[in-house]
Amino acid sequence: MTLTAIANARVFDGEKSLGVQAVVLDGTRIAQVGGEIPAGSETVDGTGATLLPGLVDAHVHSAPGSLALALRFGVTTELEMQGMHTRENRAHITDDDTVADVRSAGFGITPPGGHPSELMPERFRPKWDLPPVMPVMPFSTTPEEAAAFVPQLLARGSDFVKFMIDDGSVEGHPGLPCLDQATVNAGVAEAKKHGALTVAHALTVEATRMAVEAGIDGLAHVFMDQPHTAEIISLVKDAGMFVIPCISLNASLMGITGSALADDPRVASRLDRKWEETLRSSYNRYPQGKLEDVYDTVRALDAAGVDVLAGTDVSMPETFFGGLAHGASVHHELQYLVEAGLTPERALRAATATTARRFRLSDRGRVAEGLRADLLLVDGDPTRDISDTLNIRAVWRRGARLAE
Repeated sequence: MTLTAIANARVFDGEKSLGVQAVVLDGTRIAQVGGEIPAGSETVDGTGATLLPGLVDAHVHSAPGSLALALRFGVTTELEMQGMHTRENRAHITDDDTVADVRSAGFGITPPGGHPSELMPERFRPKWDLPPVMPVMPFSTTPEEAAAFVPQLLARGSDFVKFMIDDGSVEGHPGLPCLDQATVNAGVAEAKKHGALTVAHALTVEATRMAVEAGIDGLAHVFMDQPHTAEIISLVKDAGMFVIPCISLNASLMGITGSALADDPRVASRLDRKWEETLRSSYNRYPQGKLEDVYDTVRALDAAGVDVLAGTDVSMPETFFGGLAHGASVHHELQYLVEAGLTPERALRAATATTARRFRLSDRGRVAEGLRADLLLVDGDPTRDISDTLNIRAVWRRGARLAE
């Protein structure tokens, strides 16, 4: 097999900048970082460009064609926070280098009629084929039910366990059935027995407190119902939690569309009409929210040393899930993180090494010898100008270069 050498590019290895280094690929893996290029290698000239690990979106919901769209934007892995791509349903994806890889929670633990049931318009049905094996539907109203569902989810291929802690107030449906503290506690305790990672959907300070008390590993959102306090930041930090702010989702909930992103020709050239229409729309369910409050919270979390991960909560190409598009919105999220106060390098870590570490994906997220050759080559230097992540020159998934 011919070696591939990416030469003359600056390298950001997922944690830090290495300067200009050659990176050599041997099949699906990174064989060498730095040093002389082996004789006979097929060389890709990266002059003027930066080589990054493939990006990871830490919060998605898949749709038909969404994994292929994500990869076109250099997103080589998506973490599905509710959906069909548990291990028993994704064998066809593992070796398909034309789509992003995926890990999935399956379906989150929630009461009957609880979130996210309120998000679907009446009579709306997603237009896709059902998977070969339907995931577990872990509807729970008691601690005993939640604890019993955890081993079923894990046995059926969930990579982590998600808990929906949501009374519907942010989504414009106050009074939704919501998990109580005892039920969340019991489910998380059972997950810990199995060594499983746990995440919580929590959009309010009260839901965040519940997640902290239960011992959840990470928050799949940042709260948006009020400004942060030093106390809540300390609670999250002292619990060792990670946070996926999904600022792009919070903005959409406030009625802010993704039109500015859709106007960018680097984005428009990769979207079809339906996704462009979705990106130019918004959820608009919490217009009283304040984006500056979210920025301040994310800035405080980062300053406190909390691991911040890049995720979007992108879903289907439907306007009622507006403001978001697979792949494109990761780049938007990086811009939002920098706007909130993270340095470009810290934002890039949030979409690469930090997410891989926190989700136990030890084979990716960095440009390092022996890891998967999931890579993104972009013109410019996103460690200085985060918008340069959209200057996509080439994408590799497991060493296979995506056709342009």
